[in-house]
Amino acid sequence: MGTPVKDVVIKSDAPKTLLLEKHADYIASYGSKKDDYEYCMSEYLRMSGVYWGLTVMDLMGQLHRMNKDEILEFVKPCQHECGGISASIGHDPHLLYTLSAVQILTLYNSLHVIDVDKVVEYVKSLQQPDGSFAGDQWGEIDTRFSFCAVATLALLGRLDAVDIDKAVEFVLSCMNFDGGFGCRPGSESHAGQIYCCTGFLAITGQLHQVNADLLGWWLCERQLPSGGLNGRPEKLPDVCYSWWVLASLKIIGRLHWIDREKLEHFILACQDEETGGFADRPGDMVDPFHTLFGIAGLSLLGNEQIKPVNPVFCMPEEVPRRINVKLELLN
Repeated sequence: MGTPVKDVVIKSDAPKTLLLEKHADYIASYGSKKDDYEYCMSEYLRMSGVYWGLTVMDLMGQLHRMNKDEILEFVKPCQHECGGISASIGHDPHLLYTLSAVQILTLYNSLHVIDVDKVVEYVKSLQQPDGSFAGDQWGEIDTRFSFCAVATLALLGRLDAVDIDKAVEFVLSCMNFDGGFGCRPGSESHAGQIYCCTGFLAITGQLHQVNADLLGWWLCERQLPSGGLNGRPEKLPDVCYSWWVLASLKIIGRLHWIDREKLEHFILACQDEETGGFADRPGDMVDPFHTLFGIAGLSLLGNEQIKPVNPVFCMPEEVPRRINVKLELLN
């Protein structure tokens, strides 16, 4: 007997249409009750949470409902003397939150709020001799951080600040026999890491080094009978992989290799008809993270109620275009 497929069953009464207004109301009200347990417990990733909320509101054409001044006032004091930016005041700086902050400020065309030169110096200081990037001063190495580094610098127009050749060499050393990428050389292929590595190679103009057919096959095999996508073999589907997998397929020009209709059916089934928002799977609790990636996935599938999304930066396509960021995507 073969390994049983892990999947979910979508109920017949699951949502089948996009509840756009409910999602906008859900995000607009999220965080208004600052004493809520859920809000307090997510302080350690607040900067990314703000990015998720702002981006999904912009994709839905509802950015005007967010308090721009309050958000800019939150970001500014999160920059540290070293130039890095933390998730919240009183937390340590990290590349993950530095990128989120730069994305927020780019969305608002307000990079003047931070010291850009210091951000560049911070990113530069985290590059290692082998070309990889540590996430922060404590030294964890991961291809996610390679992506965060070049994405941050690309949005700032300062890619020349780091050794791109060595950075590319490291990322390519993390490519596996199945065409995918792991977090370090020899690590298992994972859709999240693949997104980071294909995004990295798109920014650095080295996407031609990828075996697009082999990688595309691995990615399209992530689709399960329910229509949802998982992040690696033998895992359950999750709405966030509607972004990591789909964006990777879009970057390498293989988006047409999956069943779009079944995936859309799965994503829509993950909506909460009462509260708004998307969950990881049908019937679970909603959150801003899955709400962004559900909406962004639907954008990649061509939903015309949502703005076109950039597959590399996960921001409205108009934003990198406005600042003239050049990317290499495969046809």
